[in-house]
Amino acid sequence: MSKVTYFTSESVCAGHPDKICDAISDAILDAVLAQDPLARTGIETVAGANQICLFGEIKTTAKLDYEEIARSKIKELGYTVPAWGFSQESSFSNDVHEQSHEIAIGVDQDGAGDQGMMFGYACRETEDLMPRPIAIAHALARKIDEVREAGQLTFLRPDGKAQITIRYENGKPAGIEKVVAAVAHSEDVDPSDVRRQVIKTVIEPILNNFGYELPADDQITVNGTGVWHIPGPESDAGLTGRKIVVDTYGGYARVGGGAFSGKDPSKVDRSGAYAARYIAKNIVAAGLADKCEVGLAYVIGQPLPLMQTIETFGTSTVSDEELYAFKNKLIDTSVKGIIDALDLRHPIYSQTSAYGHFGKSGLPWEEIKKS
Repeated sequence: MSKVTYFTSESVCAGHPDKICDAISDAILDAVLAQDPLARTGIETVAGANQICLFGEIKTTAKLDYEEIARSKIKELGYTVPAWGFSQESSFSNDVHEQSHEIAIGVDQDGAGDQGMMFGYACRETEDLMPRPIAIAHALARKIDEVREAGQLTFLRPDGKAQITIRYENGKPAGIEKVVAAVAHSEDVDPSDVRRQVIKTVIEPILNNFGYELPADDQITVNGTGVWHIPGPESDAGLTGRKIVVDTYGGYARVGGGAFSGKDPSKVDRSGAYAARYIAKNIVAAGLADKCEVGLAYVIGQPLPLMQTIETFGTSTVSDEELYAFKNKLIDTSVKGIIDALDLRHPIYSQTSAYGHFGKSGLPWEEIKKS
């Protein structure tokens, strides 16, 4: 008899309030790194009703127009209508200050910019070696944005979410149980038409791409409260780093305590998580395991990790000693070793601020190293 279980993951569109904040924080980071690759940043953005506020720390020689970066990103994300209560015309404040000298002392010696634990994960459920629930959820959120930006569904506004529930049989993804989408839309469209067109242009093609048919109609929800007219921070304030589960593995694997966006690679919350994914992905890609979770932990000011673990959930094809030897040959997990090996001091981070940080081609921590 097969064992049946279910797993749900969600993703959010690039215009979700928290993702607006991630996008602004990473746009500032990229602008800084373009001028000063050795900069230190910890940029926190808050987006509320008709206002954008910057907080955090920075140490850099770069000269920036913070307000212009923030307003340009908001406009790019589609918030161009002041009547929505948030737009590129909203009020702006900047309270970013210089990095604490007490933190800088340790980082100057190639130590970690903070303490904490990070996890990376990989499995064989998709070509990108990601869990299938979060992969499909990201694809749905991205598709919602694409059909809006392309003018295919003109009634859409720049905010939305997607959620997928997958049925597993004996640990293998076997079918789609439920699909949920939430999309902001104009007042002049009937909710039933919103539902019909979102299913036809977003949900059905994405599920087909993953080899699935639509579930039963009563297992598909589009806008659970019926209508959604006002998108973005007017309805729900946003904050950098609040979507850490969306950013990682959709709850399918453990996550560390720190978020990513707005942080330069000396912050191991970010670079350590990238290194852990790099190790896990390469272990699975090399055929050493079918699933792998890598754990790292650091202390502020010290260069080497306090903890390095590899868990393969009984799927390893080699001994633990061989797994750790493979890791050690693959990458030096000191802070400097990670930054150098993955070449992280470049303006590459804006592409991570929506649809997750993992499972995307072209990012250094997603590369499979040739033996």
